Amino acid sequence: MAYILSVGKSIPQYELTQDSTVEFAKEIFEDSFKDFDRLLPVFKNGEIEKRQFAQPVEWYKKPRSFEEKNDLYIKTAVKHGIEAVKNCLSNKTLLQNNIAYEEVDALFFVSTTGLSTPSIEAKIMNLLPFKETTKRIPIWRLGCAGGASGLSRAYEYCKAYPDSTVLVISVELCSLTFQHDDRSKSNLIGTSLFADGVACTCVVGNNVDWKSRSKLHSIPKILNTRSTLMRNSEDVMGWDIKNNGLYVIFSRDIPSIIKKWLRPQVIDFLEENKMKLDEINHFIAHPGGKKVIDAYTEGLGFSEEQLHISKEVLINHGNMSSVTVMYVLELYLQRELGEAKEYGLIGALGPGFSSEMLLVQWEE
Repeated sequence: MAYILSVGKSIPQYELTQDSTVEFAKEIFEDSFKDFDRLLPVFKNGEIEKRQFAQPVEWYKKPRSFEEKNDLYIKTAVKHGIEAVKNCLSNKTLLQNNIAYEEVDALFFVSTTGLSTPSIEAKIMNLLPFKETTKRIPIWRLGCAGGASGLSRAYEYCKAYPDSTVLVISVELCSLTFQHDDRSKSNLIGTSLFADGVACTCVVGNNVDWKSRSKLHSIPKILNTRSTLMRNSEDVMGWDIKNNGLYVIFSRDIPSIIKKWLRPQVIDFLEENKMKLDEINHFIAHPGGKKVIDAYTEGLGFSEEQLHISKEVLINHGNMSSVTVMYVLELYLQRELGEAKEYGLIGALGPGFSSEMLLVQWEE
């Protein structure tokens, strides 16, 4: 088994209300769509109120080269990655005492919105006092599913090495992928949804004495995981990679796919663990967007109450791709929403098209 011990965030400093992003979209897209005014409600209907970005809005109004955007991605990812790691290891709400850098045995780094070799966790290790022998496992290109996937891989690592303390660092700077010359509806929808965020989660193995470290009465224990790929669905979500960088692929069919495809996957996963859907008390879901949350409700039967934390994160931060599920997870821990012996499902969907799920149970 493995336990989720702590989460830390690093929130980019430039915050925009959704009304401000509407004005930005008008300036960029108004001449590109004959029916632009008819498309504008997508900003309001998404129910996002504010989002955070790596740069002020004026920066995005000028076309930028792929090189300039990627250099900024690396610089910003390192800066905020370091802050998220520090906040995770010293989270006073969740931890009795700080976790030392020397205790960390492996770093999983998750991202989709930029390129770096060596990968970002190596650059972070050069600036923080981790052991030189700390293992590095970068995970790229899983999009919105990446945060949950990183947690799954950390669980498997801790299962193999039960004395281990592992960090999963997720960095997504979606705004730096914005393309001025992409006048597609996918880009307009992406502009209404995506944001920047960074988070770090600490997962520990079964032999680690989490009770002496945690301030909480109970924490989630990861029982099992499942990754599922929908065959021949590469056009549902992802990037087109062109000379200017990353161009968003975002199918309008995503909500309907969730309603039809996800439920059988969830039921099969739970049956493998001798459980039923109505035994799940908590759904720690990557929200995606309002239509995705609605699809969870319709397709899986989860109540608004079970999804209210995911919706809260969406309202205040937008869709931060892989990072978003960690923001949801942090609120669950901070507010001590899980009671001992209750079950939860951590879930996210991403390119492929794919799903990543973790079955958890709170233990005291």
